[in-house]
Amino acid sequence: QAQLVESGGGLVQAGGSLRLSCAASGRTFSSYGMGWFRQAPGKEREFVAAINWSGGKTYYADSVKGRFTISRDNAKNTVYLQMNSLKLEDTAVYYCAAGRSVRWPPPSNDYDYWGQGTQVTVSS
Repeated sequence: QAQLVESGGGLVQAGGSLRLSCAASGRTFSSYGMGWFRQAPGKEREFVAAINWSGGKTYYADSVKGRFTISRDNAKNTVYLQMNSLKLEDTAVYYCAAGRSVRWPPPSNDYDYWGQGTQVTVSS
């Protein structure tokens, strides 16, 4: 059964960095686009970043552009989210997702697989 498992979340001070990982298992996701989303308490889930199957195309939400970097290692079936210059408003549960959408960037409902999420808390 295909599964995505996020890791790397935690507590970090504002201005700090974290790197999230999303490990895929149960199938090869090298032909899938991958995305990161987040959901803060009391808010709707929002898009963070996306990367196409080859890693040749990336797309970011305006709120994280220039601070976050999405990347992937298809040999390891893993996608990453490097988060720098973290702000209090980045606090959320972060989810990775996989899908084979023909649209770019893929809307959230084009993703077929979702992880269980990892908590990121940014403190002052």
